[in-house]
Amino acid sequence: MMELTLTAWTPAEVYDRILRREPFFLLDVRNEDAFADWRIEGDAIEAMNVPYFDLLDGVDQLVPKLPKDKDILVVCAKEGSSKFVAEELVKAGLERVAYLQGGMRAWSEYLHPVKVGDVAGGALYQFLRVGKGCLSYAVVSNGEMAVVDPARFTDVYLHFAQEKGAKIVAVIDTHLHADHISGGRQLAEAAGATYYLPPGDAGEVTYAYEPLTDGKEIRIGQSRIVIRALHSPGHTPGSTSLIVDDKYLLSGDILFVGSIGRPDLAGRAKEFAPDLRRTLYETYRQLPGHLLVLPAHYAWASEVNDEGVVAATLSELYAKNPGLQIQDEGEFVTTVTENLPPQPNAYQQIRMVNMGKLAPTPDEASEMEIGPNRCAVHG
Repeated sequence: MMELTLTAWTPAEVYDRILRREPFFLLDVRNEDAFADWRIEGDAIEAMNVPYFDLLDGVDQLVPKLPKDKDILVVCAKEGSSKFVAEELVKAGLERVAYLQGGMRAWSEYLHPVKVGDVAGGALYQFLRVGKGCLSYAVVSNGEMAVVDPARFTDVYLHFAQEKGAKIVAVIDTHLHADHISGGRQLAEAAGATYYLPPGDAGEVTYAYEPLTDGKEIRIGQSRIVIRALHSPGHTPGSTSLIVDDKYLLSGDILFVGSIGRPDLAGRAKEFAPDLRRTLYETYRQLPGHLLVLPAHYAWASEVNDEGVVAATLSELYAKNPGLQIQDEGEFVTTVTENLPPQPNAYQQIRMVNMGKLAPTPDEASEMEIGPNRCAVHG
């Protein structure tokens, strides 16, 4: 009897293949609505959705529709269903079958670090949360580290600091997030660091924080994180951008590579839209065009460049970003208040967690965060 050859791919291995544009066939066995809402994407991926319940009686009808010359990755929500289907496919004679270890839950929680560039005394790193399109950052300089917009997986940043021989001294949230649970407070507490939050977003928070005020300068080793006249409201009232070392603009959820931030997640879109326009068309316009824009999210795999980084210079974005080409104010307000994707899953609960008013278990937190980030206006 032939031995089953079934392998598990980790989220890191899957993302590595996507970065290398290595073709594989994705068989997603979640329900149709879950697949339509959010799935693994990449240039070289061919995908098919067949719900698990349609395969309980066997995979014989499915096998002829699957490629024999490509690796097949079977994916489900948490692993169990995909492992079962993958085993059935191997029994049916397919040889190149794997399943995603931990399922889409693990995919949603995977963070991939990549170096963006140098700063005085060190470097700046971007962490891509590839399953959600969330981005966080670490600035490392002379044995000190600042973390910006961290996900709730604090161990990732603590281990990274350890690897770099650095002590985390500052943790910064550019705004009160609505699409994912911030790890800011927990990380600052674990590392003995100062936690910064813009006071304009902190009206209802239940915890202590250091106000991230306009013009504040935070020094990490030799590197400076300067918020210089960059209170940048629009996505939220307190949204604050960071200029790091006069090279990088951490734009939070105000400006993305392929789009701009949405102003409606606090329920006051018409009120916030003019603020968003002023930030994008006036405040940012006065900044040097060479600044490399590093946002807190991305919506499409195409926003990841050939180095595996989500970034573009400010001058490039003023030339090509659709959200920066709308000269008429009325048309801009219409675009950012009416041309919106669905709001993020459980975003009201997530805002409550980030205010300190809800304390979910790890399972509840995972459930709240499942799905794409949806922080952008879609052109």
